[in-house]
Amino acid sequence: MTVSRESFYGPLDDVSGDAGYTEHPERVGFFTDTSVCIGCKACEVACKEWNLIPDDGFDLLGMSFDNTGELSANSWRHVAFIEQPAPERRTDEATAVDLGLPSFDLPGAKTGEETRTDFRWLMSSDVCKHCTHAGCLDVCPTGALFRTEFGTVVVQDDICNGCGYCVSGCPYGVIDRREGDGRAWKCTMCYDRLRDGLEPACAKACPTDSIQFGPLDELRERARQRVETLHERGVTEARLYGEDPNDGVGGDGAFFLLLDEPEVYGLPPDPVVPTRDAGSMWTRAGMAAAAFAAAAVSVFFGRSGR
Repeated sequence: MTVSRESFYGPLDDVSGDAGYTEHPERVGFFTDTSVCIGCKACEVACKEWNLIPDDGFDLLGMSFDNTGELSANSWRHVAFIEQPAPERRTDEATAVDLGLPSFDLPGAKTGEETRTDFRWLMSSDVCKHCTHAGCLDVCPTGALFRTEFGTVVVQDDICNGCGYCVSGCPYGVIDRREGDGRAWKCTMCYDRLRDGLEPACAKACPTDSIQFGPLDELRERARQRVETLHERGVTEARLYGEDPNDGVGGDGAFFLLLDEPEVYGLPPDPVVPTRDAGSMWTRAGMAAAAFAAAAVSVFFGRSGR
């Protein structure tokens, strides 16, 4: 017997209703269009300033402009800098402007006296995905993690006991425990700002609208139109990641437009929430236990008869 994700978790996108909210606003989220990210890190700074997050030590990681490296308890936003050989396609500055892409980030675009043709930057601001089926939420034993009325997932630091189950429960490796603290921390999508009718600090600070915030259904439609536009204009590598409600996490509350394979950005190609099959596993375990009990009873009465 198999249990579908929808029957086990409830309606795929009514996560707030499934969490017990009888009346709640539309589910909101992030759409990050990496094709217009310029790597300014304004989102990282705004996130740290608003949420009072400690600094990361400002490690330049050797030969990189990426001073955070990955998401962590002290980095709820992480801007990845990915340098790779330039594709054969060449895009001049005028075409870049027409596509809505940062011209200096494209092969063939002129930057002062220098013309870069040997590599390109792929930049992307990563964040907690606020999954439809959140593994961290499923495994938390204290109730420190909860689903908000906006459909997001938040950690209550005053309830977290630092057990770390949520760390292994996240298919993206997002959630992390703070050194010296032990408790788990991650993006809250600025829950306090949402309750006051404000957009998250990172989206507010983004100068290119690479990070877009709003009702999730509207963002998904906007993202599909953006991909179609890029394909029509020759950027055939553009693709969406995390927007599909039928994927292994039921779709993400924060999804992305990418210009290469997910692995290039450090994202799993096919994420699956570890607790997705918990229902069918318990069903099988119950059936096995019932069969074992029936066999034991049969043997007992068989011997008694003799």
